[in-house]
Amino acid sequence: MRRRLRALSVLGAGLRMPSGARGRALQDGLSGTGGTAPAPDRHRPSPGRGRGDTVRAWTELFRVSALFSVPGDALAGAAAVGRSPGRGTALAIGASLCLYEAGMALNDWADREEDAVDRPHRPIPSGRISPPAALGAAGVLTAAGLALAARAGRPALAVATGLAATVWAYDLHLKHTKAGPAAMAAARTLDLLLGATASVAAGATGGAVARGAAPVLPRAADNVAAPAHPARGPLTALPAALVLGAHTYGVTAVSRHEAQGGSTAVPLAVLATTTGLGAAVLTAGRAARTRGPELGAGGLGAMGPGERRATRPHRLTPADLLLTAFTGAYLRTAGPPLLHAALNPSPPLTQRAVGGGIRAMIPLQAALATRAGAPGSGLAVMALVPLARSLARKVSPT
Repeated sequence: MRRRLRALSVLGAGLRMPSGARGRALQDGLSGTGGTAPAPDRHRPSPGRGRGDTVRAWTELFRVSALFSVPGDALAGAAAVGRSPGRGTALAIGASLCLYEAGMALNDWADREEDAVDRPHRPIPSGRISPPAALGAAGVLTAAGLALAARAGRPALAVATGLAATVWAYDLHLKHTKAGPAAMAAARTLDLLLGATASVAAGATGGAVARGAAPVLPRAADNVAAPAHPARGPLTALPAALVLGAHTYGVTAVSRHEAQGGSTAVPLAVLATTTGLGAAVLTAGRAARTRGPELGAGGLGAMGPGERRATRPHRLTPADLLLTAFTGAYLRTAGPPLLHAALNPSPPLTQRAVGGGIRAMIPLQAALATRAGAPGSGLAVMALVPLARSLARKVSPT
């Protein structure tokens, strides 16, 4: 069903494409399930509802089991800029979680009339949560996410603001247009960049300069012991962010056909893209470790005329094994369902392809972190998989 799309959005932009327009297919290719409109008082809470029922309603609205796809963005972003997870990374994770849940609540508020026909059991049309409460929660969580990002510095706040704007634009308008997949890809791309930006900004303010001490200027002789990996800016994380965005775009494109099926070309194209992304992650990671120190006549990273880049034979390391395992898990999770959907583009198999793409998000994040030289972060991301599966049995992530 189209509801699987909700788990894709890094910020909970809902990723659920607009559903049935009462008897006609909408622009995104999804059609409604029909049905009779509920009674006019469908938003009125039922009497005698206990606290447990209220908590359950909010967990369904927020789809809490889908939250486990969020922390990996920030961890992969921190790894891409050569930073260990720290205060800035934690703030980025908190901001992303808030914006994700804001998007989930906003999505249900924006689709409340459609859900009243297609999915009357959802928290808002069933009357368990009122529309004003859902909209208010979206606003409060957006403000909280921006506040957390601001604690990491102005650059992080700027990225988070663009992220929040993408979420609100998607839920309120873009998901009804052909720009929907691009908006979802932009959301994931910005979320990884948020982790990178917050990690760099927090690291820059943690040194002696931030404490008021005078900076120590290096002497010429100190350059002999220059570090092999100088500090990297947030834009260093752009390639990893684009990989994650490309994956999100592909899954969103497939999802536009999951209600009626019938598309063979799209799953095949996305399968080819998925294979290419996996190969790029794997080969780029190995290439980075086979490259030796780039010490030329001009200093670190510079080579004089006639000089050649130094290389050294590469020996298989535990990081290589982890990168291969994580990339394999990504391809194994996303690939077979896409192939099945291409061979038999029926709605059930197309829906499984969408679900596989959603689940593949976590091993892809782990592979990106490991490729950047942070296998510990990759393991931490993969540790979220069993937790997500366990909670998904209680609360649907879609």
